Amino acid sequence: MKPKKKVLCKTHTDLIEDVLLSEGRKVASEEYTFQGGKVKRLQLTAEDEKALSKKRGCYSTIFFEDIETESIRKELIQNMGRELTFYLERFHIQPQDACLVIGLGNRMSTPDALGPKTLEAITVTNHFFSLDLAMKEDYRPLSVIAPGVMAQTGIETQEYLLALIHQVKPAFIIAIDALASNSLERVMKTIQLTDTGIHPGSGIGNHRKEISKETIGIPVLAIGVPTVVDAATIVQNTLDFLIKKISYQKEKGHLNKTKFLTGYEDVYKNQEDLLTKDEKQNLLGEVGNLTEEEQTALFEEVLMPLGYNLMVTPTEVDALIDHLAKVIATSLNQTLHKK
Repeated sequence: MKPKKKVLCKTHTDLIEDVLLSEGRKVASEEYTFQGGKVKRLQLTAEDEKALSKKRGCYSTIFFEDIETESIRKELIQNMGRELTFYLERFHIQPQDACLVIGLGNRMSTPDALGPKTLEAITVTNHFFSLDLAMKEDYRPLSVIAPGVMAQTGIETQEYLLALIHQVKPAFIIAIDALASNSLERVMKTIQLTDTGIHPGSGIGNHRKEISKETIGIPVLAIGVPTVVDAATIVQNTLDFLIKKISYQKEKGHLNKTKFLTGYEDVYKNQEDLLTKDEKQNLLGEVGNLTEEEQTALFEEVLMPLGYNLMVTPTEVDALIDHLAKVIATSLNQTLHKK
């Protein structure tokens, strides 16, 4: 019954935090909190890259709980701006250096529309600089492009950008894309920034050519939000929460073999696993004693031949994508332009 060892987190997630958690690897980091969330910034070394199969470089992860709350959105804009400033300084970007913002993804598919929708609210200014406008003093040259996906254009995004860069000549690129996660808790509740570039489609196994400084010759800042999770991961996460809930009942002395108590809401979300190996086996059979990765691998092996390992997104995805796009665009506008 035990499946072959697979490390699904490396192919089913774009998030560095998912990978670190799955591998149990500790990396030195800086953290700070804000109303409704926190920011974690870390640097992967060459040794980390080899161990994690994740590109070395700097990663910032912004965690938040409720983007539908206006006060939290304001905090997100401010703290994302702080991280954007950090990366601009890291790239040695000057106030008048030209920027190209790329909105990756498919505008017609809501979970994949974050990039194109973000562009709709970005202040485009590159055309000011071909005109004699005094206001251009308060802005940097900024262009945007939504190249679509390969299935729509037949062109690799990287190849498209190489031609565009030759004409527009930006000093740096910001690429915005929807990501995948292997954690229910991070879907639509995380923003990741990294200077390592981006592999469009990598989180769902649709690997396209890398967009990074190494491949296109100028610095690339990738900004992404996980908008989907696969069905096998949902099943595994559900088992994990089930064990946490029963562990909570056990800790409180309310464990009942025939009935699960209700009314706990999410107080057990961060509960430590208190079940013994025998208790897990009695509850879930042999599946209960598999590791999280082995469980996910098993569920994937069951679902994929049937075509049921679907990519799933929250029911309120339309509103969430709108909020996220506006938060990212506003933060970019405030950070990239003086005025």
